[in-house]
Amino acid sequence: MSIHGGDIYRNHVDIDFSINVNPLGTPECVKKALRGAVEMCGKYPDMEAERLGEAVSMFLGVPKEYLLFGNGASELFMAIVHGIKPGKVVIPVPSFYGYEYAAKSVDGEIIYYEMNQENNFCLEEKMKRILTEDVDLLFLANPNNPIGNLLDRELVKELLLYCENKGIYVVVDECFIEFCGNQLSLLSEIEEYDHLIIVRTFTKIFTIPGVRLGYLVCKNNVVHTKIAGQLPEWNLSCFAQEAGCICAKQAEFIEKTKIYMEEERQFMEKELMQIGLRTFPSVSNFITIYSDKPLYEKLLKRGILIRDCSNFRGLGKGFYRIAVKNRNQNKILLENL
Repeated sequence: MSIHGGDIYRNHVDIDFSINVNPLGTPECVKKALRGAVEMCGKYPDMEAERLGEAVSMFLGVPKEYLLFGNGASELFMAIVHGIKPGKVVIPVPSFYGYEYAAKSVDGEIIYYEMNQENNFCLEEKMKRILTEDVDLLFLANPNNPIGNLLDRELVKELLLYCENKGIYVVVDECFIEFCGNQLSLLSEIEEYDHLIIVRTFTKIFTIPGVRLGYLVCKNNVVHTKIAGQLPEWNLSCFAQEAGCICAKQAEFIEKTKIYMEEERQFMEKELMQIGLRTFPSVSNFITIYSDKPLYEKLLKRGILIRDCSNFRGLGKGFYRIAVKNRNQNKILLENL
């Protein structure tokens, strides 16, 4: 079984519900930028990504100096742990495997905080107990993958202050934040905390996983420099830079997606519950379900790929994640279920 979704290369797949990208697809203006970038292939891309930095700075409303770009969020997670070199890392689970993968690359000790199924896998205040003086780094996701729930605003502000006082770096993964609204981001807290690093991506919202473009926001110049020192030169292709400059201007597309997603997700949740499947509350573009039937294998035989979550730490057999796609595709999945 693949550690991530999207393994269409080793399976016969007609509809892929295992990856969580925008069902509205890639905007035409972004496709046009990618086609135009072909003419730039004979030159090295801008190592400073200056135009991209200016565009994203304006998009987010943060100083350009706070930004750092990567070949997807995964490269940035790796650069963060190699830059900070944490001896002990805390990861709430279930969550994205990439945090664990990055932490293991520096031989850091990993402490897993298991979130409670009865509480819909939400973070709780008692987590503070494991954030001891010897912890160097905490990974959080907002919203979480694979569950799709947001961090409680008051609790996370408590945790940020607590970690700031103890010198613990907090990496907040917001790769899916646009699907539920940028106003729910922790970006508004970035000026308050030297130990806060927010990681985001254009991959999901603009359906460009093959382009690879992520970015982080951090106001701490010393930490910023350490992380930057772990990234390869020319790590952003001309395709990523040109696409990113256009993506950063698509506020209207993001708002349209958010409205569409809320309606389609609610439709899916209602239909899934009527089928008799247990669903977990989500605000993102995917839903985690539980069934005692082998849904992954049965659906794959029909050309439908979903994410088997049995290899997510903190979950197990019977948990599956499905992307919310367009109405026709969603109906096909529901009929097959």
